[in-house]
Order: sequence, then C-alpha cells, then structure tokens
Amino acid sequence: MPFRTSVLRVSGIDPSARLRKFIGLSTFHNWSPGSSIIWNSQIRKAYSRHRKIEMDKVYLRNDGANQDLHISFRFTDEEMRVDRDFNFCRKMNENIDDALARIRNNIEKEINKKNKKGKKKSTDQTQEVAKCNLNMIPVEIVRSDLVEKVENMTFEKLLAKCSDLKLRVMDKNFEIVYNMPWVLSLSLPTCILAGFRVYPSKVEIQFADRKNSVGNWYKAKKPSSGDMLRGADWTHCGSGFHYDTDNSDIGYFLKFQLTPGNEAGQLGPSVEQITKNEVQPGPGQCPFELRHSFTKHRLSGDYIRVVSYNILADLYADSDYTRTHLFPYCPPYALKIDYRKQLYIKEIIGYNADIICLQEVDVKIFDLDLVPILESDEYGYQGVIAQKGTCGEGVAIFYHKSRFEMYCKHELNIGEGIRTLPLFADLWKKIENNKNLVERICDRSTTLQVLILKCKENGRYLLVTNTHLYFHPDADHIRLLQMGFAMLYVKHIYNDFLKKINLSDERELSLIFSGDFNSVPECGIYKLMIEGNVGKDFVDWISNREEAVRNVTLSQPFKMKSACGTPPYTNYTHAFAACLDYIFYQSDRLQVHQVVPLPTEDELKSHTAIPSVVFPSDHVALVADLKFKPI
Repeated sequence: MPFRTSVLRVSGIDPSARLRKFIGLSTFHNWSPGSSIIWNSQIRKAYSRHRKIEMDKVYLRNDGANQDLHISFRFTDEEMRVDRDFNFCRKMNENIDDALARIRNNIEKEINKKNKKGKKKSTDQTQEVAKCNLNMIPVEIVRSDLVEKVENMTFEKLLAKCSDLKLRVMDKNFEIVYNMPWVLSLSLPTCILAGFRVYPSKVEIQFADRKNSVGNWYKAKKPSSGDMLRGADWTHCGSGFHYDTDNSDIGYFLKFQLTPGNEAGQLGPSVEQITKNEVQPGPGQCPFELRHSFTKHRLSGDYIRVVSYNILADLYADSDYTRTHLFPYCPPYALKIDYRKQLYIKEIIGYNADIICLQEVDVKIFDLDLVPILESDEYGYQGVIAQKGTCGEGVAIFYHKSRFEMYCKHELNIGEGIRTLPLFADLWKKIENNKNLVERICDRSTTLQVLILKCKENGRYLLVTNTHLYFHPDADHIRLLQMGFAMLYVKHIYNDFLKKINLSDERELSLIFSGDFNSVPECGIYKLMIEGNVGKDFVDWISNREEAVRNVTLSQPFKMKSACGTPPYTNYTHAFAACLDYIFYQSDRLQVHQVVPLPTEDELKSHTAIPSVVFPSDHVALVADLKFKPI
C-alpha cells in the first residue's frame, strides 16, 4: 500500500522524522508481507467489553491443550495516531521471527489506516522516505537489559528457557508475561430489575479463580453524547461478583469491572462490561416474598427444609408457540429468561432451604446462574445436575454444605435403562411385547436423580430423589410405569447402601422423593406412593387404548406421605390447573414440621394465570420443613 508522509503529519509533526530516530537502535530484519494474521480490537462501541491492558506488558497465553499461543498488548503512539489493543493467535512451535514479522506488518497497517483519511497528498519523494522508514519499524524480543536480542527459536523454547524478556516495538518496551490471569469472556444480562440481584450472565476466566478475582460495580446516567465509554460519569456502587439493585438505581446504566486473580496474588488486566439497558422498575411485591416470611431463618439439628420447584426451562418458554398458545396472557418480556431468572433466584434464596430439588433446569442456567450464586461463599450450597439425555435441560439438586456432605450420587435415564438393567427384568418382561408401548416409553429421556446425603449434625442419612416425569395428557400409563421403574431403582440403591455402610439401625436412612410428576392425586402415582401398590385393573393402564398395559401390578416397600398434601394447584395456566408436584417423604422416619402456604388462587389468577410478571414459572414451589423422628 502506498504510504504518504502527509498522511502521518499531525499538528506540524513530521512522522518520517519520528521514524528515522529508530534506525540506529538495532539491526532490523527485512521481510515481505505474508498471510493474514488473526487479530482484532477489543475497543468497540459503548456497552461492549473493554479490556484495560497495562501499557507496559505483553501477555502470552497457552493453556496446554493445544499449540495455540495468544499474544495481546496495547500499543499507543500519539504522533502516529495509534491507540488500540492487538491480539494475535500464533503457535507454540512457530519461530518467533516469523511471528514478529506478522506483528510488525499489522502495526504498520494500523498506522496506515489511522492516518491516511482526510490528509493532503504529498510528493512522491516524501512518500518513499516514509515507506522506507516504516518498513524498518523495530519489533523484536530482547533481554531485560534491552541489548541482547533473542531470535531464531520457537516460542516453546523461548518460554521454557528464557525469563526477563521484553518485546520492543519502536521505542516502547513491553514486559513479556506468561499465563497471567485472564478474562476470556464477560457479559451482563439485558434485563435488570430494581430490587433484584444482578450478576454477570457469563464469566470465563483463565489461569484465575473467582475467589481471588476482584469485581466492582459502577452506575451512571446516559450522557448527552450517548457515549457510555467516554462520556459517562461513573459512580462506584458495589463490590464483588453481584450487586443488589434498589429503586435508586432505576434509570442508571451499570458497569461491571472484573480484574482476574489467582492464588499467587497475581492480577491480570481488567475487563469492563456496560449494560445495554438501564435498570428498570421491578414488578412490585411478588407473592413469593410473602412466603419468605415463613422461612426467614435457617433450620438446624433434626429439622430440614426441602424445596421442590419446576422453574420452567428457557428451552420451552422462549418460542413463538409458547408466547401465542401456551402462555399468551404473559407479556413476552416476562417470558424472557433474563427477566424470569431474577425472580426465581431471589425466590429460591429466600426460602433458606437445606435441600433444593429443581426441575426443567437449563444446563446453561445451572452453569452460569445457579452454580455461581448458590455455590458462592454467601450461600454455601453444592449443586448436582442430571441432564435429560441430549436435551438442554434436566433436574438438579442443591444441598447446603454446612449441614450435609454427599456420600454418593446416581442418575438414570429411565427410557435407556428399561431394557438393560437386571433389576428391571421382571417388569420389562411384562411389557416387552407391547410394541407401541415399548417404543413410546423407551424413547422418553426422563431422568431420575438420586443423592445420598449425610447430616453433619446427627449422622443420619437422606436418600434424596428428584425427577420430572413425561407430560403428555394421554400418558398416565407411561408415567405410572416410569414411576414403577423409578421405585425399583430407588429400592435397589437403598438396599445397596444399607449393605455398604453397614448401618447399625436401618432407621438412620430416610427417603425423600421430590419432583414434577405430571400426575394428579387421583392417578396411580399418588396411589403407589401413599398406599404402596397399584393393581392391574387401575384406570391409568388404559389411558391410551393402543398402548394399554395388561396384567401389570406395581408395589413399593416404603411408607410414604406427601409433605404438602394435595393442594388444589401446583401448576396454574389458562388451559390447565392442578396438583402435579409433590414432596414425598418416608413417614416412619420423618415427620412434617411446617408447610409454607402456597399462593392463593386469587394470587395465581391476578394476571390471568402463571407465568406472569410476578410468577417466573407455570409451577409454584413446594416448601416443607421436615423433622427426623427419634430412633
């Protein structure tokens, strides 16, 4: 590309003279432009991620998983009118001379691009001088004494054997640092409500951990220029990975600054992210906040609080069909996950539960929202998810680490296990010749999750089971069979644990089975759990005539009750409302101490049905306090 001296002439400064002073600094390599290099600027429009790279450092990163070497530094030169971050991806086995040539090439391109627009044309002689000098921009790696140049070796050898190195670009020297804490990605939610907790919707850090990283929150009104990066007057408003907003934040944009750190006390370059929208007014008091008045304090000793809650997966809530058919009464913005998750996270936290059983948990929500919040030092939970096959959602259990330690965990894809597990053989033989039935039940990805927890205070054990059964209206027979297989699996784990742990008294192990069973109290699942058996003539077996189940009886050996009884509604939509969710507990080992009252029907239908602006799901949470019975 032709290069004109006048392009670089700013405020009477002759950049060709600026360049000439570098000619005597060192011996330069001749090079010719090669293939393109991966690079980009991290400085974008307002509301985007902005990395504050220290001016005197160049960051090299390789995670050991492959040969990729990431090189990042910030180059500024007022006379050259250059001020930006450079990011390169090279290879560890590449000769450093080749990489330096590419770096030099891109710096020159940037100088050309920044300074050619709107400038006067110059003479051919001046162009040639500038072009000649620009090709001699020094880009080299030197020892810390700035005299000895390092060349003709790979990055692997350089980083393994050499230390105290610097990258020299023109007259600027950058300290080379390797595998320092780094922020790979950072984003904030699009919807932020006053009165709710805000936190990054995505954080990826490398060579760092959250515990040793530093987060700070700022707020500002949008300036008249509209430029939040350069024109906003930011005020510090919080520290840490989250910020609890209130009404004073309404109308403000938020900025989160994250400085990654590690156990060695090293801090990497900070990254800032600005919200795309202002903090919005909250929905007012939500019914779950009234329920929190029953759960202000954590339990201890022989008392445990259990929550079961289908939180409505974003996988199902965010679609045209959902908005127009399933929940047409709910404003579209209130179906967005960035809106709903603020509500149900605040709701879950406020129950101060010991064990939380969740259904319809998006894997991304588990990883990016529930785990970072609930597993923080502030709340102290440990979470386990069991995904439904290849589906993007599943069931999850969180238990409070101050009260329990996990002995073991199990999960079962019921559809996959029906044909193969020996413990299912007897029941399988009774249905294997029913082709339509077998095809339907085995194609389901219904998952069963089992955790065995030991209570730290009294040494007793809980076998906690969580599931979400098949939903279809004509599938009472499928759900009942799923529950039959589930109880065979639970019984097997229960008995196996008793043998392994060699408990002196079997009563030290108690069963809790929570979930969304998609089954009303009149159906066979409730009968199986409460009465212990379902006969071969029960009406559920013929809920679909083409798949009718013949000559099958089910039984289970545990004495079980429903902690919350059979409330009129645990699911409430405009098309269907009924009791579908239960917390079943082993009644000869546990007893109910308190049930947190469910929302009234007036509350449920205050916005036609749920979900709504104050209910984040089409289900309501069940909350029960149980007590171990004396042994």
